[in-house]
Amino acid sequence: MELLTINNVWMMICTALVFFMHLGFAFLEIGLTRQKNTLNILFKNIFIITVGLLLYCLVGFNLMYPGEFNGFIGFAGFGLDAVAAADLAYNEGYTYWTDFLFQGMFAATAATIVSGAVAERIKLVPFMIFTVIYVGIVYPIAGSWKWGGGFLDGLGFYDFAGSTLVHSVGGWAALVAVWLLGSRIGKFKDGKPQAIPGHNIPLATAGVLILWLGWFGFNGGSVLSADPALTSLTLVTTCLAAAAGGVVAFIVSTVMYKNFDLTMFLNGILGGLVSITAGADQMGPTDAIIIGTIGGALIVFAVSFIDKIKLDDPVGAIAVHLICGIWGTLAVGIFGAMAGWDQFLSQLIGVGSYAAICIVSSFIIFFILKKTVGIRVSEKEELEGLDGHEHGMNAYPDFRMNEH
Repeated sequence: MELLTINNVWMMICTALVFFMHLGFAFLEIGLTRQKNTLNILFKNIFIITVGLLLYCLVGFNLMYPGEFNGFIGFAGFGLDAVAAADLAYNEGYTYWTDFLFQGMFAATAATIVSGAVAERIKLVPFMIFTVIYVGIVYPIAGSWKWGGGFLDGLGFYDFAGSTLVHSVGGWAALVAVWLLGSRIGKFKDGKPQAIPGHNIPLATAGVLILWLGWFGFNGGSVLSADPALTSLTLVTTCLAAAAGGVVAFIVSTVMYKNFDLTMFLNGILGGLVSITAGADQMGPTDAIIIGTIGGALIVFAVSFIDKIKLDDPVGAIAVHLICGIWGTLAVGIFGAMAGWDQFLSQLIGVGSYAAICIVSSFIIFFILKKTVGIRVSEKEELEGLDGHEHGMNAYPDFRMNEH
């Protein structure tokens, strides 16, 4: 009983840290975009976490962990199970309630990744409809394939904390959404990408540091107990990969663009974090640094490539979560405890499987929305800002106008 209590307390702390990551995402997204769309982005982030938790309670948890099922889709019924919750032998690492809440925090993260990529030009209501379907149905079904004991788990596919199951699931949807939406007005001129600076880089920096802190819970909690050796190792590999990713991204971007770009530095840290997430419990310090190093370099090249193919991702979400998510997943087959051709092939099958379900489902959702209610705001709304048009207020009102 004492061990269960210790494990459960650690898992609840990790749950709080993953919850805190939503503030990090919010700060990062508003910092890297323009002032006139700040409220709109914050509204989306608050909607995602609140509705995401409700959906995960009603259907998501039981879709993701259906018990005995065919390996592809199963459902254990609506709502949470009070009988299972009363059983303290449910799991030696944590209680049923803690299990639900920890996994629920992960579920909401997938839609948050999409939010940043489509910022500044997507209509609010279609985005909310997408969030309900993607977080409520697609994410938990996809998650069941590995974490719920589905067919990928049987194939030996490994994803410790979600490089693919969380980050790529959000990244694939972001890619589809950005493609269907089109770029922001002024992003490409004569076929060349133009910088649209974010309005608050200090906030974006705070957001990345909060995300890094939150990753202590994201990866540390994925040990699913307070095991001292494994949690300590996981936090070390997580931090080393983040540090390596940041340093390499800033060095590569400085060599390529001849300036010290803080936003590349920040996204490099996130790229390192996403890259290590699939195998944080299996790597040694040197492996973690190598994985983070490659992740950091990938960020710079991926951001450049995404610009070249004329996709507009204001916060670099596709580069960070999709590209580094794929790399981190494959890295398990190269550096992990079970590294080898068989493991690498399992990882490859996993990446392909998630690509298929995420691309198809997100395309269907966004395409139907595009053809029915429309997914993009008008040119006037985009130029004047979504805060005024969608919300009727500003994030930073000029209080001097109210003085008498």
